[in-house]
Amino acid sequence: MLVYLIRHAHAVDAGENPERPLSDRGTAQVRSMAAFLKQAKEFQPEEFWHSPLVRSQETAELLAKRLHLDVSVTLMPDLQPEDDPRAIARRIKAATVPVAIVGHEPHLSSLASLLIAGKPEPAKFVMKKAAVLALEGIGDHWMVRWHIHPDLVA
Repeated sequence: MLVYLIRHAHAVDAGENPERPLSDRGTAQVRSMAAFLKQAKEFQPEEFWHSPLVRSQETAELLAKRLHLDVSVTLMPDLQPEDDPRAIARRIKAATVPVAIVGHEPHLSSLASLLIAGKPEPAKFVMKKAAVLALEGIGDHWMVRWHIHPDLVA
């Protein structure tokens, strides 16, 4: 089982737009990451899950579109920044296909730490904006397959 954890890309400030959609910088981050992932051929989700926040949804939709993936992009509960990562970990365990999860900090770092180390705190990862962390589940154990920061592929 593969799970890809993706932090949303850069968003505009709340003062500019309280819904905080992706900024031009964020759109560029997603485009760069998509180009890299397309060339690497190591990103193969069959579903995208995203939080209810606009920046997360836009990151998921733009990434799927830029990669020409014909996959569902689904709003999923339990992906807010302060949500308990155990709830989404249960959903991951029930998943039957590779999933890309687009969310927020500190939730994603806690989720990755829970899957890898068995507990969400202290966090073992730092998820920068537009970063992708690929985890591979084998039985009840998870390991890091790769972790890419957008500045490395720009």
